Amino acid sequence: MQFDLVNPTRIVFGSGKIARLDDLVPASARVLLFYGGGSIKRNGVYDQVTQALGTRIVAEFGGIEVNPHYETILEACDVVRRNDIGLILSVGGGSVADAAKFLASAAMITGADPWDELMAGRYPEKILPVGVVLTLPATGSESNAVSVISHQGRRIKYPFANEAARPRFAILDPDTLVSLDRRQRANGAVDAVTHVLEQYLTVPANTPVQYGYSESLLEVLFEWGPKFVQDNSAEARENVMWAANQALNGLIGAGVRQDWSTHYIGHAITALYDIDHARSLTLIMGSVQRFRLAAKTAMLARYGRRVWKIEEADDTIAAGLAIKRTEAFFREMGCPTRLSEVEGVAFSADDIVAHLERAGQTRLGENEDIGPAEVRKILELAA
Repeated sequence: MQFDLVNPTRIVFGSGKIARLDDLVPASARVLLFYGGGSIKRNGVYDQVTQALGTRIVAEFGGIEVNPHYETILEACDVVRRNDIGLILSVGGGSVADAAKFLASAAMITGADPWDELMAGRYPEKILPVGVVLTLPATGSESNAVSVISHQGRRIKYPFANEAARPRFAILDPDTLVSLDRRQRANGAVDAVTHVLEQYLTVPANTPVQYGYSESLLEVLFEWGPKFVQDNSAEARENVMWAANQALNGLIGAGVRQDWSTHYIGHAITALYDIDHARSLTLIMGSVQRFRLAAKTAMLARYGRRVWKIEEADDTIAAGLAIKRTEAFFREMGCPTRLSEVEGVAFSADDIVAHLERAGQTRLGENEDIGPAEVRKILELAA
């Protein structure tokens, strides 16, 4: 087991913690208040943030999409430069945090296309610091280094990773989740589940701490996710918000081989058909697991027994039952598990594969053995 774990984000968790911005943001900082469609102005979060920032110089940029567009981020780059911004404060869900982390680098690039530079891994030596006030638990973006951005002109959705962009701090106040609708709550909990499974359901390794932690997170999400959707109680908000953060902050993936093929295929589906990110994953994940059953049997069987309490002695049968239980959970959360369940959309395997090829994502999975032909077979299973 070998790994180099970088996890510098300071987490401030709990009710009323938005007021801590006064401590976390330097008094002299010129701040960009960065947000999405405006819900923070309706639910009171905007007022809490601006009150906590006090007399600091603040510029604003709103309108970040659910799947953030590169073109919109370029507009934000102009605002950053004109106002000599020193800190980007993301207020919203994972999409806003993703866009903020990308913006932190893109705004520092002049004389070249930031997309091309960052896609090639040419990150600027100095980038802007990012802070987050999270209002939707799902992606863990508030304390990881990844940004997933959609380039509308090129019809591509692509993940970028830059450790320097990992947020300096993140405020997680479960009270901000009160105004979320049922679909948002379901998407958040489901997204967190898929993050754990992409890191956990690969190949056996000498990582009992990571595996045990993954299993605990899954048990929490399977117990509290439905409660979060159904009644949005204070306890459910707290447990799902914390579990979603821990699902993708680097800890459970340290020292283990990871899959992420479901996410890459899901990114293509979202980019092409404008389907919710979480639902693009539930459409595909079970079929990826069935297609890779032989290679994943050991971990799927362990997952079934330890998390779902399946007592079947045969590993292959236990693994198959674990896949069925996972898909049943997705359906309980109101998410589709087959392409045919999405009305009004004609999915094209050719288009999905073409997206993966444009993104250079043609060797997927923990063994890098899922190529275009295999993706087509997975899509057939998901039909």
